[in-house]
Amino acid sequence: MKTRIPLAHQLLALQVGIILLSALMGAVAAIWQASDQLNHQYEQRSLAIAESVASGSTVQQALLAGDPNGVIQESAEAVRRSTGASFVVVTDRQGIRYSHPNPALIGKPVDESPATVLAGNSWVGIQRGTLGLSARGKAPIFVNGQVIGMVSVGFLVDQVWQQLLSELPGYAVTVLLSLALGSAASLLLASRLKRQTFGLEPYEIAGLLEEREASLQGIHEGAIATDQNGTITLANDEARRLLDLPPDCTGRRLSQVLPPGRLLKFLSGALNDEDEVLLAGERVLVASRRSIRVRDREIGHVATLRDATELARLSTNMEVESLTDALRAQAHEFSNRLHTIAGLVELGRGEEAMKLIADTSGIHQELSEALLDRVGDPVLGALLLAKAATASERGIELRVSDDTVLTRGSLDSDGLITLLGNLIDNALDAASSGGGEHWVSIAVTVQGSELVMKVHDSGGGVPAEIADQVFQEGFSTKSRRGKRRGFGLALVRQVARRMGGEVSVVNEGGALFTVRLPLKVPVAP
Repeated sequence: MKTRIPLAHQLLALQVGIILLSALMGAVAAIWQASDQLNHQYEQRSLAIAESVASGSTVQQALLAGDPNGVIQESAEAVRRSTGASFVVVTDRQGIRYSHPNPALIGKPVDESPATVLAGNSWVGIQRGTLGLSARGKAPIFVNGQVIGMVSVGFLVDQVWQQLLSELPGYAVTVLLSLALGSAASLLLASRLKRQTFGLEPYEIAGLLEEREASLQGIHEGAIATDQNGTITLANDEARRLLDLPPDCTGRRLSQVLPPGRLLKFLSGALNDEDEVLLAGERVLVASRRSIRVRDREIGHVATLRDATELARLSTNMEVESLTDALRAQAHEFSNRLHTIAGLVELGRGEEAMKLIADTSGIHQELSEALLDRVGDPVLGALLLAKAATASERGIELRVSDDTVLTRGSLDSDGLITLLGNLIDNALDAASSGGGEHWVSIAVTVQGSELVMKVHDSGGGVPAEIADQVFQEGFSTKSRRGKRRGFGLALVRQVARRMGGEVSVVNEGGALFTVRLPLKVPVAP
Protein backbone atom coordinates (compact mmCIF):
# COMPACT_ATOMS: atom_id res chain seq x y z
CA MET A 1 0.00 0.00 0.00
CA LYS A 2 1.31 3.39 -0.98
CA THR A 3 2.34 5.52 2.00
CA ARG A 4 0.69 8.94 1.99
CA ILE A 5 2.30 11.90 3.70
CA PRO A 6 -0.23 13.81 5.86
CA LEU A 7 -1.26 17.21 4.58
CA ALA A 8 0.06 18.94 7.71
CA HIS A 9 3.52 17.49 7.13
CA GLN A 10 3.42 18.37 3.44
CA LEU A 11 2.49 21.96 4.24
CA LEU A 12 5.15 22.19 6.91
CA ALA A 13 7.87 20.83 4.61
CA LEU A 14 6.76 23.03 1.72
CA GLN A 15 6.58 26.22 3.75
CA VAL A 16 9.86 25.54 5.56
CA GLY A 17 11.49 24.93 2.19
CA ILE A 18 10.04 28.18 0.83
CA ILE A 19 11.14 30.12 3.89
CA LEU A 20 14.63 28.59 3.81
CA LEU A 21 15.02 29.27 0.10
CA SER A 22 13.77 32.83 0.54
CA ALA A 23 16.10 33.39 3.48
CA LEU A 24 19.11 32.01 1.58
CA MET A 25 18.29 34.12 -1.46
CA GLY A 26 17.93 37.16 0.79
CA ALA A 27 21.22 36.38 2.50
CA VAL A 28 23.04 35.98 -0.84
CA ALA A 29 21.56 39.25 -2.06
CA ALA A 30 22.53 40.96 1.19
CA ILE A 31 26.08 39.57 1.05
CA TRP A 32 26.42 40.65 -2.55
CA GLN A 33 25.21 44.11 -1.71
CA ALA A 34 27.45 44.27 1.34
CA SER A 35 30.40 43.16 -0.80
CA ASP A 36 29.76 45.98 -3.27
CA GLN A 37 29.45 48.45 -0.44
CA LEU A 38 32.69 47.24 1.16
CA ASN A 39 34.52 47.43 -2.16
CA HIS A 40 33.27 50.96 -2.62
CA GLN A 41 34.26 51.87 0.93
CA TYR A 42 37.76 50.44 0.50
CA GLU A 43 38.15 52.18 -2.85
CA GLN A 44 37.28 55.52 -1.27
CA ARG A 45 39.49 54.76 1.71
CA SER A 46 42.39 53.91 -0.62
CA LEU A 47 41.88 57.16 -2.51
CA ALA A 48 41.84 59.18 0.70
CA ILE A 49 45.12 57.64 1.85
CA ALA A 50 46.65 58.13 -1.59
CA GLU A 51 45.65 61.80 -1.68
CA SER A 52 47.02 62.30 1.84
CA VAL A 53 50.39 60.79 0.89
CA ALA A 54 50.49 62.72 -2.41
CA SER A 55 49.97 66.02 -0.65
CA GLY A 56 52.85 65.47 1.82
CA SER A 57 55.86 67.78 1.19
CA THR A 58 58.32 65.12 2.32
CA VAL A 59 57.29 62.77 -0.45
CA GLN A 60 57.14 65.60 -3.00
CA GLN A 61 60.67 66.89 -2.22
CA ALA A 62 62.13 63.42 -2.06
CA LEU A 63 60.59 62.53 -5.42
CA LEU A 64 62.03 65.70 -7.02
CA ALA A 65 65.45 64.83 -5.61
CA GLY A 66 65.29 61.21 -6.76
CA ASP A 67 64.97 59.96 -3.13
CA PRO A 68 68.65 59.14 -2.54
CA ASN A 69 68.01 58.24 1.12
CA GLY A 70 64.92 56.05 0.71
CA VAL A 71 62.67 58.52 2.52
CA ILE A 72 59.69 57.69 0.32
CA GLN A 73 59.89 53.94 1.14
CA GLU A 74 60.06 54.62 4.89
CA SER A 75 57.19 57.13 4.76
CA ALA A 76 55.00 54.86 2.59
CA GLU A 77 55.56 51.80 4.77
CA ALA A 78 54.72 53.84 7.87
CA VAL A 79 51.44 54.90 6.28
CA ARG A 80 50.70 51.32 5.13
CA ARG A 81 51.18 49.88 8.60
CA SER A 82 49.16 52.65 10.30
CA THR A 83 46.19 52.40 7.91
CA GLY A 84 46.16 48.63 7.38
CA ALA A 85 46.47 49.01 3.62
CA SER A 86 47.89 46.16 1.58
CA PHE A 87 50.29 48.44 -0.25
CA VAL A 88 51.30 52.11 -0.68
CA VAL A 89 53.24 52.59 -3.90
CA VAL A 90 54.80 55.91 -5.00
CA THR A 91 55.97 56.27 -8.61
CA ASP A 92 57.39 59.08 -10.69
CA ARG A 93 55.86 60.26 -13.95
CA GLN A 94 57.55 57.43 -15.86
CA GLY A 95 56.00 54.82 -13.55
CA ILE A 96 59.23 53.91 -11.70
CA ARG A 97 58.46 52.64 -8.18
CA TYR A 98 59.96 54.45 -5.17
CA SER A 99 58.09 52.37 -2.59
CA HIS A 100 56.54 48.92 -2.38
CA PRO A 101 55.89 46.29 0.32
CA ASN A 102 58.27 44.08 -1.64
CA PRO A 103 61.58 46.03 -1.68
CA ALA A 104 62.78 43.95 -4.63
CA LEU A 105 60.30 45.76 -6.88
CA ILE A 106 61.58 49.25 -5.98
CA GLY A 107 63.14 50.90 -9.01
CA LYS A 108 61.16 48.84 -11.42
CA PRO A 109 58.29 50.25 -13.52
CA VAL A 110 54.66 49.48 -12.88
CA ASP A 111 52.71 47.53 -15.48
CA GLU A 112 50.64 50.52 -16.47
CA SER A 113 50.41 54.18 -15.50
CA PRO A 114 46.81 55.34 -15.96
CA ALA A 115 46.71 58.34 -18.25
CA THR A 116 43.80 59.68 -16.18
CA VAL A 117 46.03 60.05 -13.12
CA LEU A 118 48.96 61.50 -15.06
CA ALA A 119 46.50 64.00 -16.49
CA GLY A 120 45.84 65.21 -12.96
CA ASN A 121 42.70 63.21 -12.04
CA SER A 122 42.07 60.67 -9.30
CA TRP A 123 41.05 57.06 -10.06
CA VAL A 124 39.39 54.26 -8.06
CA GLY A 125 38.51 50.67 -8.97
CA ILE A 126 39.28 46.96 -8.68
CA GLN A 127 42.53 46.00 -10.33
CA ARG A 128 44.96 43.08 -10.31
CA GLY A 129 48.60 43.79 -9.47
CA THR A 130 51.70 42.01 -8.26
CA LEU A 131 50.07 41.25 -4.90
CA GLY A 132 46.73 40.11 -6.37
CA LEU A 133 43.22 41.54 -6.91
CA SER A 134 42.68 44.68 -4.87
CA ALA A 135 40.44 47.70 -4.37
CA ARG A 136 42.62 50.69 -5.30
CA GLY A 137 42.72 54.41 -5.23
CA LYS A 138 45.25 56.49 -7.18
CA ALA A 139 46.07 60.18 -6.77
CA PRO A 140 48.50 62.44 -8.71
CA ILE A 141 51.43 64.22 -7.02
CA PHE A 142 51.47 67.92 -7.88
CA VAL A 143 54.43 70.31 -7.57
CA ASN A 144 53.93 73.85 -8.86
CA GLY A 145 50.88 72.66 -10.80
CA GLN A 146 52.75 69.91 -12.58
CA VAL A 147 52.18 66.15 -12.13
CA ILE A 148 55.51 64.61 -11.12
CA GLY A 149 54.20 61.22 -10.10
CA MET A 150 51.38 59.36 -8.42
CA VAL A 151 50.48 57.44 -5.27
CA SER A 152 48.63 54.10 -5.49
CA VAL A 153 47.04 52.63 -2.35
CA GLY A 154 45.12 49.37 -2.25
CA PHE A 155 43.43 46.74 -0.10
CA LEU A 156 43.46 43.14 -1.30
CA VAL A 157 40.01 41.63 -2.04
CA ASP A 158 40.80 38.77 0.32
CA GLN A 159 41.12 41.32 3.06
CA VAL A 160 37.73 42.76 2.13
CA TRP A 161 36.13 39.28 2.21
CA GLN A 162 37.62 38.60 5.61
CA GLN A 163 35.78 41.62 6.98
CA LEU A 164 32.61 40.48 5.22
CA LEU A 165 32.91 36.98 6.69
CA SER A 166 33.28 38.49 10.11
CA GLU A 167 29.83 40.08 9.66
CA LEU A 168 28.13 36.85 8.46
CA PRO A 169 27.09 35.64 11.95
CA GLY A 170 24.76 38.63 12.10
CA TYR A 171 23.16 37.56 8.80
CA ALA A 172 22.95 33.95 10.00
CA VAL A 173 21.08 35.00 13.14
CA THR A 174 18.55 36.87 10.99
CA VAL A 175 18.09 33.89 8.66
CA LEU A 176 17.65 31.42 11.54
CA LEU A 177 15.20 33.71 13.31
CA SER A 178 13.12 34.04 10.12
CA LEU A 179 13.22 30.27 9.65
CA ALA A 180 12.07 29.64 13.20
CA LEU A 181 9.20 32.13 12.98
CA GLY A 182 8.15 30.76 9.59
CA SER A 183 8.21 27.16 10.84
CA ALA A 184 6.07 28.08 13.85
CA ALA A 185 3.58 29.87 11.60
CA SER A 186 3.52 26.84 9.28
CA LEU A 187 2.72 24.53 12.18
CA LEU A 188 -0.14 26.78 13.29
CA LEU A 189 -1.51 26.98 9.74
CA ALA A 190 -1.31 23.21 9.27
CA SER A 191 -3.08 22.64 12.59
CA ARG A 192 -5.84 25.10 11.72
CA LEU A 193 -6.30 23.57 8.27
CA LYS A 194 -6.50 20.13 9.87
CA ARG A 195 -9.33 21.30 12.13
CA GLN A 196 -11.21 22.94 9.26
CA THR A 197 -11.06 19.76 7.18
CA PHE A 198 -12.23 17.62 10.12
CA GLY A 199 -8.90 15.82 10.18
CA LEU A 200 -9.33 14.56 6.61
CA GLU A 201 -6.50 14.41 4.13
CA PRO A 202 -6.91 15.79 0.59
CA TYR A 203 -7.28 12.34 -0.98
CA GLU A 204 -9.97 11.51 1.59
CA ILE A 205 -11.83 14.75 0.80
CA ALA A 206 -11.59 13.97 -2.93
CA GLY A 207 -12.96 10.48 -2.28
CA LEU A 208 -15.86 11.85 -0.25
CA LEU A 209 -16.67 14.35 -2.99
CA GLU A 210 -16.70 11.62 -5.62
CA GLU A 211 -18.91 9.43 -3.44
CA ARG A 212 -21.27 12.33 -2.75
CA GLU A 213 -21.61 13.14 -6.45
CA ALA A 214 -22.17 9.48 -7.32
CA SER A 215 -24.78 9.13 -4.56
CA LEU A 216 -26.62 12.33 -5.45
CA GLN A 217 -26.74 11.54 -9.15
CA GLY A 218 -27.61 7.89 -8.56
CA ILE A 219 -30.72 8.39 -6.42
CA HIS A 220 -34.11 8.58 -8.12
CA GLU A 221 -35.24 11.55 -6.03
CA GLY A 222 -34.32 15.13 -6.75
CA ALA A 223 -32.14 16.90 -4.18
CA ILE A 224 -31.58 20.65 -4.00
CA ALA A 225 -29.65 22.44 -1.24
CA THR A 226 -29.65 26.16 -0.43
CA ASP A 227 -27.77 28.35 2.02
CA GLN A 228 -29.29 30.79 4.51
CA ASN A 229 -29.72 33.43 1.79
CA GLY A 230 -31.66 31.17 -0.55
CA THR A 231 -28.73 30.61 -2.90
CA ILE A 232 -28.57 27.19 -4.54
CA THR A 233 -25.44 25.33 -3.43
CA LEU A 234 -26.27 21.92 -4.88
CA ALA A 235 -28.77 20.39 -7.30
CA ASN A 236 -28.54 16.89 -8.70
CA ASP A 237 -29.61 15.93 -12.21
CA GLU A 238 -33.04 14.72 -11.10
CA ALA A 239 -33.77 18.03 -9.34
CA ARG A 240 -32.72 19.95 -12.45
CA ARG A 241 -35.06 17.79 -14.53
CA LEU A 242 -38.06 18.00 -12.21
CA LEU A 243 -37.75 21.75 -11.66
CA ASP A 244 -36.51 22.51 -15.19
CA LEU A 245 -33.50 24.35 -13.76
CA PRO A 246 -30.82 25.89 -16.01
CA PRO A 247 -27.37 24.22 -16.09
CA ASP A 248 -25.81 27.19 -14.25
CA CYS A 249 -28.33 27.25 -11.41
CA THR A 250 -25.70 26.54 -8.75
CA GLY A 251 -24.66 29.83 -7.16
CA ARG A 252 -27.89 31.62 -8.14
CA ARG A 253 -30.82 32.53 -5.89
CA LEU A 254 -34.03 30.50 -5.97
CA SER A 255 -36.03 33.55 -7.06
CA GLN A 256 -33.79 33.88 -10.13
CA VAL A 257 -34.45 30.38 -11.50
CA LEU A 258 -38.00 29.60 -10.28
CA PRO A 259 -41.27 31.44 -11.02
CA PRO A 260 -43.35 32.84 -8.15
CA GLY A 261 -45.71 30.29 -6.64
CA ARG A 262 -46.03 27.57 -4.04
CA LEU A 263 -42.89 25.80 -5.21
CA LEU A 264 -40.77 28.89 -4.55
CA LYS A 265 -42.55 29.45 -1.22
CA PHE A 266 -41.87 25.87 -0.18
CA LEU A 267 -38.16 25.98 -1.00
CA SER A 268 -37.96 29.35 0.80
CA GLY A 269 -39.48 27.82 3.96
CA ALA A 270 -42.91 29.46 3.80
CA LEU A 271 -44.89 26.18 3.71
CA ASN A 272 -45.04 22.90 5.58
CA ASP A 273 -41.70 21.10 5.33
CA GLU A 274 -43.07 17.54 5.41
CA ASP A 275 -44.55 15.76 2.36
CA GLU A 276 -45.89 18.88 0.68
CA VAL A 277 -47.58 18.27 -2.69
CA LEU A 278 -46.49 20.78 -5.34
CA LEU A 279 -46.92 21.42 -9.03
CA ALA A 280 -43.79 22.03 -11.08
CA GLY A 281 -44.97 22.74 -14.60
CA GLU A 282 -47.06 19.68 -15.43
CA ARG A 283 -45.46 17.48 -12.79
CA VAL A 284 -46.92 16.64 -9.39
CA LEU A 285 -44.15 16.53 -6.78
CA VAL A 286 -44.07 15.38 -3.18
CA ALA A 287 -41.40 17.40 -1.40
CA SER A 288 -39.78 17.47 2.03
CA ARG A 289 -37.37 20.02 3.42
CA ARG A 290 -34.77 19.69 6.19
CA SER A 291 -32.30 22.06 7.75
CA ILE A 292 -28.53 21.50 7.39
CA ARG A 293 -26.62 21.94 10.64
CA VAL A 294 -22.85 22.00 11.10
CA ARG A 295 -21.40 22.27 14.60
CA ASP A 296 -24.89 23.04 15.98
CA ARG A 297 -25.28 25.95 13.56
CA GLU A 298 -27.85 26.04 10.77
CA ILE A 299 -26.11 26.79 7.49
CA GLY A 300 -28.90 26.05 5.01
CA HIS A 301 -31.61 23.61 3.92
CA VAL A 302 -31.92 20.59 1.63
CA ALA A 303 -35.14 19.57 -0.09
CA THR A 304 -35.94 16.18 -1.58
CA LEU A 305 -38.38 15.98 -4.50
CA ARG A 306 -40.28 12.86 -5.55
CA ASP A 307 -42.08 12.72 -8.87
CA ALA A 308 -45.49 11.51 -7.66
CA THR A 309 -46.65 10.97 -11.22
CA GLU A 310 -46.10 12.24 -14.70
CA LEU A 311 -49.09 13.99 -16.23
CA ALA A 312 -49.77 11.08 -18.59
CA ARG A 313 -49.59 8.57 -15.73
CA LEU A 314 -51.86 10.76 -13.63
CA SER A 315 -54.38 10.90 -16.45
CA THR A 316 -54.20 7.11 -16.89
CA ASN A 317 -54.72 6.58 -13.18
CA MET A 318 -57.67 8.97 -13.27
CA GLU A 319 -59.19 7.01 -16.14
CA VAL A 320 -58.74 3.74 -14.27
CA GLU A 321 -60.21 5.24 -11.11
CA SER A 322 -63.19 6.59 -13.07
CA LEU A 323 -63.87 3.20 -14.64
CA THR A 324 -63.43 1.50 -11.28
CA ASP A 325 -65.91 3.89 -9.69
CA ALA A 326 -68.32 3.28 -12.57
CA LEU A 327 -68.09 -0.50 -12.22
CA ARG A 328 -68.53 -0.26 -8.48
CA ALA A 329 -71.55 2.03 -8.90
CA GLN A 330 -73.09 -0.23 -11.53
CA ALA A 331 -72.46 -3.30 -9.40
CA HIS A 332 -74.13 -1.64 -6.45
CA GLU A 333 -77.07 -0.49 -8.58
CA PHE A 334 -77.61 -3.86 -10.23
CA SER A 335 -77.27 -5.59 -6.91
CA ASN A 336 -80.18 -3.54 -5.56
CA ARG A 337 -82.26 -4.20 -8.68
CA LEU A 338 -81.51 -7.96 -8.55
CA HIS A 339 -82.63 -8.06 -4.94
CA THR A 340 -85.82 -6.27 -5.92
CA ILE A 341 -86.43 -8.64 -8.86
CA ALA A 342 -85.78 -11.65 -6.64
CA GLY A 343 -88.30 -10.34 -4.13
CA LEU A 344 -90.95 -9.83 -6.82
CA VAL A 345 -90.42 -13.38 -8.06
CA GLU A 346 -90.78 -14.81 -4.55
CA LEU A 347 -94.00 -12.83 -4.15
CA GLY A 348 -95.32 -14.38 -7.36
CA ARG A 349 -95.34 -11.12 -9.28
CA GLY A 350 -93.52 -12.34 -12.36
CA GLU A 351 -94.97 -9.76 -14.72
CA GLU A 352 -93.76 -6.86 -12.59
CA ALA A 353 -90.33 -8.48 -12.31
CA MET A 354 -90.10 -8.84 -16.11
CA LYS A 355 -91.19 -5.23 -16.58
CA LEU A 356 -88.48 -4.03 -14.16
CA ILE A 357 -85.84 -6.08 -16.01
CA ALA A 358 -86.92 -4.63 -19.36
CA ASP A 359 -86.97 -1.07 -18.03
CA THR A 360 -83.50 -1.37 -16.49
CA SER A 361 -81.97 -2.88 -19.60
CA GLY A 362 -83.65 -0.32 -21.84
CA ILE A 363 -82.49 2.67 -19.78
CA HIS A 364 -78.84 1.66 -19.84
CA GLN A 365 -78.95 0.64 -23.48
CA GLU A 366 -80.64 3.92 -24.41
CA LEU A 367 -78.08 5.97 -22.45
CA SER A 368 -75.12 4.13 -24.02
CA GLU A 369 -76.42 4.39 -27.56
CA ALA A 370 -77.42 8.04 -27.17
CA LEU A 371 -74.01 9.09 -25.84
CA LEU A 372 -71.95 7.13 -28.36
CA ASP A 373 -74.08 8.23 -31.32
CA ARG A 374 -74.17 11.87 -30.29
CA VAL A 375 -70.68 12.38 -28.86
CA GLY A 376 -68.61 10.67 -31.54
CA ASP A 377 -65.38 10.32 -29.53
CA PRO A 378 -65.36 6.92 -27.75
CA VAL A 379 -63.08 8.21 -24.97
CA LEU A 380 -65.51 11.05 -24.18
CA GLY A 381 -68.45 8.66 -24.37
CA ALA A 382 -66.79 6.18 -22.01
CA LEU A 383 -65.88 8.99 -19.62
CA LEU A 384 -69.45 10.32 -19.58
CA LEU A 385 -70.87 6.82 -19.05
CA ALA A 386 -68.53 6.26 -16.13
CA LYS A 387 -69.39 9.62 -14.60
CA ALA A 388 -73.11 8.97 -15.19
CA ALA A 389 -72.90 5.73 -13.20
CA THR A 390 -71.05 7.50 -10.40
CA ALA A 391 -73.57 10.35 -10.40
CA SER A 392 -76.47 7.90 -10.31
CA GLU A 393 -75.04 6.16 -7.26
CA ARG A 394 -74.64 9.49 -5.48
CA GLY A 395 -78.18 10.55 -6.36
CA ILE A 396 -77.10 13.23 -8.81
CA GLU A 397 -78.62 13.74 -12.26
CA LEU A 398 -75.97 13.98 -14.98
CA ARG A 399 -77.22 16.08 -17.90
CA VAL A 400 -75.43 15.98 -21.22
CA SER A 401 -76.48 18.75 -23.62
CA ASP A 402 -77.96 17.74 -26.97
CA ASP A 403 -75.29 19.68 -28.92
CA THR A 404 -72.39 17.88 -27.26
CA VAL A 405 -70.16 16.49 -30.01
CA LEU A 406 -66.45 15.71 -30.35
CA THR A 407 -64.73 14.00 -33.25
CA ARG A 408 -62.12 11.35 -32.73
CA GLY A 409 -58.71 12.98 -32.35
CA SER A 410 -59.93 16.54 -31.70
CA LEU A 411 -58.39 16.32 -28.25
CA ASP A 412 -55.88 13.75 -26.98
CA SER A 413 -57.27 11.27 -24.49
CA ASP A 414 -54.97 12.35 -21.66
CA GLY A 415 -55.95 15.98 -22.03
CA LEU A 416 -59.65 15.13 -22.30
CA ILE A 417 -59.65 12.95 -19.18
CA THR A 418 -57.66 15.51 -17.19
CA LEU A 419 -59.80 18.48 -18.20
CA LEU A 420 -63.32 17.07 -18.24
CA GLY A 421 -62.76 14.36 -15.63
CA ASN A 422 -61.50 16.82 -13.01
CA LEU A 423 -64.26 19.33 -13.76
CA ILE A 424 -67.00 16.68 -13.49
CA ASP A 425 -65.58 15.25 -10.25
CA ASN A 426 -65.41 18.74 -8.79
CA ALA A 427 -68.99 19.44 -9.93
CA LEU A 428 -70.30 16.15 -8.45
CA ASP A 429 -68.77 17.04 -5.09
CA ALA A 430 -70.33 20.50 -5.23
CA ALA A 431 -73.77 19.20 -6.32
CA SER A 432 -73.86 16.56 -3.58
CA SER A 433 -73.22 19.18 -0.90
CA GLY A 434 -75.93 21.62 -2.12
CA GLY A 435 -79.58 21.72 -1.15
CA GLY A 436 -82.59 21.17 -3.37
CA GLU A 437 -81.98 19.52 -6.72
CA HIS A 438 -78.73 17.70 -7.34
CA TRP A 439 -77.57 17.88 -10.94
CA VAL A 440 -74.52 18.40 -13.11
CA SER A 441 -74.80 19.68 -16.68
CA ILE A 442 -72.10 18.99 -19.31
CA ALA A 443 -71.68 20.53 -22.76
CA VAL A 444 -68.83 20.02 -25.24
CA THR A 445 -69.38 22.20 -28.32
CA VAL A 446 -67.60 23.96 -31.15
CA GLN A 447 -67.83 27.74 -31.27
CA GLY A 448 -66.01 29.16 -34.24
CA SER A 449 -62.40 28.03 -34.09
CA GLU A 450 -62.64 27.00 -30.43
CA LEU A 451 -63.64 23.85 -28.58
CA VAL A 452 -65.68 24.86 -25.55
CA MET A 453 -66.29 22.65 -22.53
CA LYS A 454 -68.83 23.74 -19.93
CA VAL A 455 -69.54 21.99 -16.66
CA HIS A 456 -72.36 23.45 -14.53
CA ASP A 457 -73.47 22.19 -11.11
CA SER A 458 -76.30 22.85 -8.67
CA GLY A 459 -73.97 23.50 -5.76
CA GLY A 460 -73.38 26.67 -3.80
CA GLY A 461 -71.07 28.20 -6.41
CA VAL A 462 -67.67 29.82 -6.04
CA PRO A 463 -67.45 33.13 -4.14
CA ALA A 464 -66.20 35.93 -6.39
CA GLU A 465 -63.31 36.75 -4.04
CA ILE A 466 -61.77 33.28 -4.48
CA ALA A 467 -62.68 32.74 -8.15
CA ASP A 468 -59.01 32.84 -9.14
CA GLN A 469 -57.66 31.08 -6.06
CA VAL A 470 -59.53 27.84 -6.82
CA PHE A 471 -57.06 27.26 -9.68
CA GLN A 472 -54.03 27.55 -7.42
CA GLU A 473 -52.36 24.32 -6.37
CA GLY A 474 -53.08 23.31 -2.81
CA PHE A 475 -56.13 25.57 -2.45
CA SER A 476 -59.38 23.81 -1.59
CA THR A 477 -62.69 24.69 0.06
CA LYS A 478 -63.34 21.03 0.94
CA SER A 479 -62.45 19.27 4.16
CA ARG A 480 -59.15 17.46 3.64
CA ARG A 481 -59.63 14.65 6.18
CA GLY A 482 -56.06 13.51 5.60
CA LYS A 483 -56.35 13.71 1.79
CA ARG A 484 -54.29 15.91 -0.44
CA ARG A 485 -56.70 18.27 -2.17
CA GLY A 486 -56.48 21.39 -4.28
CA PHE A 487 -54.75 19.92 -7.35
CA GLY A 488 -57.58 18.95 -9.73
CA LEU A 489 -58.45 22.48 -10.86
CA ALA A 490 -54.77 23.46 -10.82
CA LEU A 491 -54.08 20.62 -13.26
CA VAL A 492 -57.03 21.75 -15.40
CA ARG A 493 -55.51 25.22 -15.75
CA GLN A 494 -52.03 23.78 -16.42
CA VAL A 495 -53.30 21.50 -19.20
CA ALA A 496 -55.56 24.17 -20.71
CA ARG A 497 -52.70 26.66 -20.90
CA ARG A 498 -50.37 24.05 -22.35
CA MET A 499 -52.89 23.55 -25.15
CA GLY A 500 -53.11 27.28 -25.76
CA GLY A 501 -56.45 27.74 -23.99
CA GLU A 502 -57.83 29.02 -20.71
CA VAL A 503 -60.35 28.08 -18.00
CA SER A 504 -62.70 30.37 -16.08
CA VAL A 505 -65.55 30.11 -13.54
CA VAL A 506 -68.70 32.17 -12.91
CA ASN A 507 -71.75 31.73 -10.68
CA GLU A 508 -75.07 31.00 -12.42
CA GLY A 509 -77.18 29.18 -9.86
CA GLY A 510 -74.07 27.21 -9.07
CA ALA A 511 -70.52 27.13 -10.42
CA LEU A 512 -70.12 27.19 -14.19
CA PHE A 513 -66.63 26.22 -15.35
CA THR A 514 -65.73 26.99 -18.97
CA VAL A 515 -62.68 25.70 -20.84
CA ARG A 516 -61.84 27.20 -24.22
CA LEU A 517 -59.26 25.49 -26.46
CA PRO A 518 -58.16 26.36 -30.00
CA LEU A 519 -59.19 23.69 -32.50
CA LYS A 520 -56.40 21.80 -34.22
CA VAL A 521 -58.53 19.16 -35.99
CA PRO A 522 -61.80 19.96 -37.85
CA VAL A 523 -64.90 18.88 -35.96
CA ALA A 524 -67.55 16.91 -37.84
CA PRO A 525 -70.94 18.64 -38.19
